[in-house]
Amino acid sequence: MKPPTVIVVGGGAAGCFAAIACAEAGGQVTVLERAAQPLAKVRISGGGRCNVTHASFEVGELIQHYPRGGRKLLGAFSRFQPADTVRWFEERGVRLKTEADGRMFPLTDSSQTIVECLLHALRRGGAPLRCGAGVGTVQATPDGHFLAQLENGEVLQADRVMLATGGCRGPEGARLATALGHTLVKPVPSLFTFRAECGWLSGLAGASVAAARVAVPGTPLAEEGPVLITHWGLSGPAVLRLSAWGARLLHDRDYRFPLVINWAPRMRDLDWRVWMTQQRREQGARRVAGTPFPGLPARLWEQIAHHAGLPPDARWNAATREQERLLRARLQSMTIEVNGRSLHKEEFVTCGGIPLEEVNLITMESRVRPGLFFGGELLDIDGLTGGFNFQAAWTTGWLAGRAMARPVAG
Repeated sequence: MKPPTVIVVGGGAAGCFAAIACAEAGGQVTVLERAAQPLAKVRISGGGRCNVTHASFEVGELIQHYPRGGRKLLGAFSRFQPADTVRWFEERGVRLKTEADGRMFPLTDSSQTIVECLLHALRRGGAPLRCGAGVGTVQATPDGHFLAQLENGEVLQADRVMLATGGCRGPEGARLATALGHTLVKPVPSLFTFRAECGWLSGLAGASVAAARVAVPGTPLAEEGPVLITHWGLSGPAVLRLSAWGARLLHDRDYRFPLVINWAPRMRDLDWRVWMTQQRREQGARRVAGTPFPGLPARLWEQIAHHAGLPPDARWNAATREQERLLRARLQSMTIEVNGRSLHKEEFVTCGGIPLEEVNLITMESRVRPGLFFGGELLDIDGLTGGFNFQAAWTTGWLAGRAMARPVAG
């Protein structure tokens, strides 16, 4: 028996993590990356801070954050989950911190810390990383080996190959896998913001609400959380989560659908009555549109009052019961027509990819082609924003790396 020769195609989070795990377990690994620099998404994640993972340390709870693939990854996450990620980086000198929403970042607040840690671990493990080395084809040989032909014509042979080429923006993204016998779940965007050609909304660009509820009528899609108004429409964690859960449904609707927004989803009847009484008593002579509901930007409240049909000079002490009813109705139910989506080009996430049924999720080895492995977003796995996509990359990469290091016959 001898150490295997391994080629990892893709120098992103999953590919580099797999190469490190394989090298540390005794494999002879080479990483091939088409771009001039590796770890592109790691560098720009979290606004340059790198959202490494999420503090979801119970596997049963963790899988709830994956619109596609979560339950099938229960066994995989049981073997390598966020606690293992934290420990892995700490053992290599990188401590992580947890923010209020559960996202975890390096203490330095710099993605470069994570990049340097991974590159150092590759060098220490003796795993060469070749940038500018695009792979044109991968072929399986009759004797069970693989030949990888680079775009410059060079041919490399390996006992095992891992494909970690990232999310598929189209069928061509999985061409190496499909050429080796795999199928492809149609890729469509996930984690996108909503476009809305709505004049009054674009005039509120920059305004945000810490806890709003967004829902698509006639569907189960609904999310609560921060919402940000942008010059093109709506963004923020609640919108991104809804886009992830509804990735295929919204794609099928050509990203044209009504979106109902509740700007105060936690408000009860008593809260409203108490607040209205207080406004009449303490703010009676002031304009309704000039005294916003708690937690709402003044500019947004003005628009809510306008859509409720209140005159601009309406005063609290003169507001009718019907005006109060309409004001509350608009506060808790405003419909915006979405007519498109916007993507973060560098942080592009897709749902779709290689079907998980075609992969052994304990080892990440192909069930179609022995010796072929997968990891990261090339698989039909995608998580919500907050570090979950990186965690899937670390987990699938670690499992693949360890499995690829198994000795081969000498």
